[in-house]
Amino acid sequence: MRFAKDGYATIALAWGAVVAGMVLWVPSLILLLPVAALVLWFFRDPERVPECGPEGWVSPADGEVVEIVPVDHPYTGPATKVGIFMNPLSVHVNRIPRAGTVEYMKYVPGKKWMAFADKASEDNERFYLGFHTDCGPSMVVQIAGFLARRIVSRIRRGCRYDRGQRFGMIKLGSKVDVYLPEGVQLKTSVGQKVFAGKTCIGVCRHERTD
Repeated sequence: MRFAKDGYATIALAWGAVVAGMVLWVPSLILLLPVAALVLWFFRDPERVPECGPEGWVSPADGEVVEIVPVDHPYTGPATKVGIFMNPLSVHVNRIPRAGTVEYMKYVPGKKWMAFADKASEDNERFYLGFHTDCGPSMVVQIAGFLARRIVSRIRRGCRYDRGQRFGMIKLGSKVDVYLPEGVQLKTSVGQKVFAGKTCIGVCRHERTD
């Protein structure tokens, strides 16, 4: 199984503790082994194949769709925001929903409300990633939560990224919002379980070149 690079140090620490327990005090393995196994599970990074054709948008995160609302952001303009709640057992690696070039990046420090709270998208620590696609401007927002204390985003402004490409993660789960342009037909609903880089959440009605 593949594991996220951002988890290598934590994985090494957890399994190093297991080795130390085997040498120093075997009964400690009752606690150390389950913890080390959970660390492996937490940082797993399975390969994903999109379930939709080239016109489709894939989910940027594993989790459950908890909201679908119309929004109007200075970067995207009128759009549809799809909010995805990631629980602590979800795969935490985030992926690009649609191929595009990064034009907008903004980090906002904030609070640590529970990720499923209505005010989390506006009040919590978050990172905005805006990119130009063939369907129009879109945005992904990584939102920290009560347990999630670190947002990881390996993105560069001006670079182009492919659909389904890994770009970061939120450690210990939280919430990811994706802003779909007006030219995208919604293919998901509240309550649906989605998988990053795999589940189709929208389809371009038409392509744009501006």
